[in-house]
Amino acid sequence: MTGRRSVETPIEDTFTKYLTDKGKGDAGEEGAYRADAERELHRFRRWCLGHTSDSANASPPESWGGIVDGDTVRFVDLDTTVFSDYARYLSTAGYAAGTVLTYYAHVASWCGWAHAQGYLPRHYARESDAEDPLPENDGRRPGDQQAWEPIHRDLITQFVDRRVSEAFDALGAIKVSHADRGDPESEVWQAKQKARFTAYQRCREQALVYVIAYTGLRGSEFLSAPKEDREGRNGIRWRDVSFADSSVTVFRKSREWKEASLPEPVITPLKRYAEVLDVPDSWPVFTTLHRPSLASHVTEGLADAGLDDDTIERVRAGAPDLIVAAEHDLDAPKPLTTDGARSIMERLWTHDALAERRDELDLSLDGNYLELHGGRRGGGEVLVRQFGYAAAARYLDNSEEQVREAYQHIEAAERADMATEAFSQTDQRISDR
Repeated sequence: MTGRRSVETPIEDTFTKYLTDKGKGDAGEEGAYRADAERELHRFRRWCLGHTSDSANASPPESWGGIVDGDTVRFVDLDTTVFSDYARYLSTAGYAAGTVLTYYAHVASWCGWAHAQGYLPRHYARESDAEDPLPENDGRRPGDQQAWEPIHRDLITQFVDRRVSEAFDALGAIKVSHADRGDPESEVWQAKQKARFTAYQRCREQALVYVIAYTGLRGSEFLSAPKEDREGRNGIRWRDVSFADSSVTVFRKSREWKEASLPEPVITPLKRYAEVLDVPDSWPVFTTLHRPSLASHVTEGLADAGLDDDTIERVRAGAPDLIVAAEHDLDAPKPLTTDGARSIMERLWTHDALAERRDELDLSLDGNYLELHGGRRGGGEVLVRQFGYAAAARYLDNSEEQVREAYQHIEAAERADMATEAFSQTDQRISDR
């Protein structure tokens, strides 16, 4: 809220103002754009109230209950997820791609106007997470979006596995005498702590890669999504992870807490990562390693604990800040953001050691690096091919209709094979090939 307007205002109270601003004529009551915009705003409101079926966000579609319990939608009820779900609803309603984009643009324009007028703190409708479900309008097919292939998973996981192994070898090679152990002024102890931190970094990279590659989770479900203000979009915590049940509790796109699966390949990297540094269950699984942020966090935390400046400087000189935070039981550092995870994936994929191997295999990739959502799409492709659309939809926490739309290239290929087999039984020229 900016102070100019109240977030408690019902959204329909602003429709006339917006349409008048956009309309033609002396009173702003004319024009085709105004008529189209009015239709789409009321479509959006009906959807928000649950007065329409929605096969993308509810199963069965008739069970869609909207985003509010009552009969009034207020600006406080809107956020990025709402517009993302609405984009998904339009995208699966049977309209052509251009029509979906046009309908959504009307609602997005009103959202931008509401932001400028002070009803909304941000232009939610044009944030990347909101627009993600919208169709491409450049002729690309669903199967053209990046999806990790088996060779991509093998290459990136082998790479991070090797880096973890090398880090632990280096850690084990540093021998610390009993006299030096725990002494922040000991050079060998400092070297040991730095090597321990490097091992933590490598385990963090490894765990991140495996979660992206094999869980099918959306980035915003297990990392911090800074554009989302709600609880559940600030990164999973260790308390959310159950190794016994091979599961993790995440806040899904449906705005519900649900158990997601942790396949066997993910368990070992996560366990190793958890063992490198003993941290409270309240800590994020994936913490930020941004140096200025950690420096400020640790300095303030130690000061709050009663340490003077000289002691704080001595403690921080003996070990990296994250290790200091863990060993002094400080509050949890900030979680890793989705942008931070993308930077890690780009840094790994473009690493010289990996680039050499990529060149040997002559790998092609839609994009400059292995994207977060590419891991989810790649996992979905495997599940669709192995177990079908319904099983893949359950694992990905999507409707079967959405999964069929996203992976329709698989069904098209299967139909082509079926037709080829059928014609080979009847047409001599086909059977001779």
